[in-house]
Amino acid sequence: MKFIYFPLPALPATLEERRRERPIAYKTERWQKMFDELVELARMCEDLGFEAFSLPEHHLHTEGLEVGSVPQLFHHIAMQTKRIKVGPVGYVLPGWDPIRLAVNIAWLDQLTKGRTIVGFARGYQTRWLNQMAQKLHVGATVSDQGEVDQANRRAFEEVFQVLRLAWKEEPFRFKGEHYEYPFPYETGTPWPPHAWTEECGAPGEVKDGKVVALDVVPKPYQKPHPTLFQAFSLSEATIRWCAKQDIVPMILTSQSEALRLLFTAYQEESAKHGRKISRGKSVGVLRQVYFGSDEEVFRMSEIGSVGMLWKKFWGHFGFWEAFRLPGDAEGQMLPASEWTLDRMKKSQYAMTGSVSEVRRGMDQLVEDGNPEWLALLSDQGMLPLEQVKQQLRIFGEQVLPHYR
Repeated sequence: MKFIYFPLPALPATLEERRRERPIAYKTERWQKMFDELVELARMCEDLGFEAFSLPEHHLHTEGLEVGSVPQLFHHIAMQTKRIKVGPVGYVLPGWDPIRLAVNIAWLDQLTKGRTIVGFARGYQTRWLNQMAQKLHVGATVSDQGEVDQANRRAFEEVFQVLRLAWKEEPFRFKGEHYEYPFPYETGTPWPPHAWTEECGAPGEVKDGKVVALDVVPKPYQKPHPTLFQAFSLSEATIRWCAKQDIVPMILTSQSEALRLLFTAYQEESAKHGRKISRGKSVGVLRQVYFGSDEEVFRMSEIGSVGMLWKKFWGHFGFWEAFRLPGDAEGQMLPASEWTLDRMKKSQYAMTGSVSEVRRGMDQLVEDGNPEWLALLSDQGMLPLEQVKQQLRIFGEQVLPHYR
């Protein structure tokens, strides 16, 4: 098993400080403290044997929670570590120009000499994605198979297709619903120094004084590209799409029976596309771990990501649906009264208690399919840094070595 440490990240502050200093995201000193915390945690993860240090992409969060990631932040962390890989899980593709994103990913991979991963997501947050994707007439999705959802999926898959073409070591032509390369596609892009490009550029890039095929450079340091991830998957359809594209799905579903079915679906679909892999290979899961007595665990979780992130934020986007249990009413979302740590534990998502109790949860995960990747959600920015480090140290020293 390979381990990813996954902060949001968050500007370090208590809930009361966020209320008192609103909007806390105006405070430069909070941003600087967050950067320092991320570097310190990344160095610690490197020493403990984590494979990668990752963040999601989100923007415009004035509350200072889940402020997201940009390539510059990953470069900053990479330059202050030595071995651990960095990268997003993941970039929200409908909000990106695909050529600009291909360039950003390749630059980071080159500058770090291959110490990157890269993940993709469709995007569910209207506050920022609806603004950044407005020219595509695409909005955030709730995965309901409706018109907005389908438009989001088409944009996501189109950007992904362009990325794959851009990473190949050859010029390409592409015409899709939103993008065409070259632009204009039918006539090509006028290029005055065409003689220079014909002499030293990529063969086939220009013709009759125009760019007729696009060639994106640099190419990634890793060939053909960094390991690709999809965040965060629930449906079998998404799992099978990931298998077809050779992408690692990071699965939020956590109960054994459902998880085993998704592992099997990925393995079956991979075989259909010529990739015969063992069960759990190229699959990842997201989990949370708290060490301590029941009282200590509850207090940490309520002050930290369960109380602040899951209850006040993610829950309003339907994330608790991943933790449905037998007997829950069908046809309606779980009410807020059911958004509890106890439900997370019963759903086998949260592993809490002593080291031996957490290891029992890990053993069950291995039995369910032994996923190649496990992302550990962090409480960085919500709990005091020393407490976050203490929890990380226990996991890294007393749990991780048994499953690596």
